[in-house]
Amino acid sequence: MPSSLVIAGRTIRSRLFMGTGKFSSNEQMRDALDASGAELVTVALRRADLSGKHDPFANILEFIDPKRYLLMPNTSGAMNAEEAVRLCRISAGAGLPKWVKLEIHPDPRYLLPDAVETLKAAEILVKEGFTVLPYINADPVLALRLQDAGCATVMPLGSPIGSHRGIETRAQIEIIIEQARVPVVVDAGLGAPSQAAEAMEMGADAVLVNTAIAVAGDPSRMARAFKSAVEAGREAYEVGIASPGKTAQATSPLTGFLKS
Repeated sequence: MPSSLVIAGRTIRSRLFMGTGKFSSNEQMRDALDASGAELVTVALRRADLSGKHDPFANILEFIDPKRYLLMPNTSGAMNAEEAVRLCRISAGAGLPKWVKLEIHPDPRYLLPDAVETLKAAEILVKEGFTVLPYINADPVLALRLQDAGCATVMPLGSPIGSHRGIETRAQIEIIIEQARVPVVVDAGLGAPSQAAEAMEMGADAVLVNTAIAVAGDPSRMARAFKSAVEAGREAYEVGIASPGKTAQATSPLTGFLKS
């Protein structure tokens, strides 16, 4: 059987994490989550009604069963460490889990994470008892610093958010995986199930997918495709993938064949 994924002492059954943005409706998002088999789900705090007033324009939490999913608020939209920490404190005060996807990207064009502010916020949040999963550039040095700070995972990007360009940072992610003391989750840029499978075959512990599923013609079917790809990629990694060779190797050797 495939090995279990454990984050901060909690066993996560599915290695496909799901984001909840960009779906055409909350009902469509709910159905895709169901099809994906995901257990860990991220929600942007700015899209959630934390006031209890049932805002019809920010009612996404009404479509995510907290008994079925581990709901992980994310700090998307935070411009610096101070904003990210404030969002996390508001989230915890409203009763949401203290698991957070730490996301700080002040550049609206490329949405690349700010390494300095991310590390600063992570150090504060870990001390306050949050389970921090930081979204980062594929920077092996930063990944180690965040692990030293007490983060529960590191989440390097494959390529920019929503770009669908796949794993353009493969060499750096391989170093992060080699040096990791916590699970490595490839986050951002995965546009096809084959790219998710590639991440898993590299040895990533999980992937986080949102846009590729949300904008698909049939999000539920695409979610099932990603689910299968993640499972296949992990299975192949654990079994061991054959190394490429320079010459051909016959699948049906003729040695001793047709001898009388």
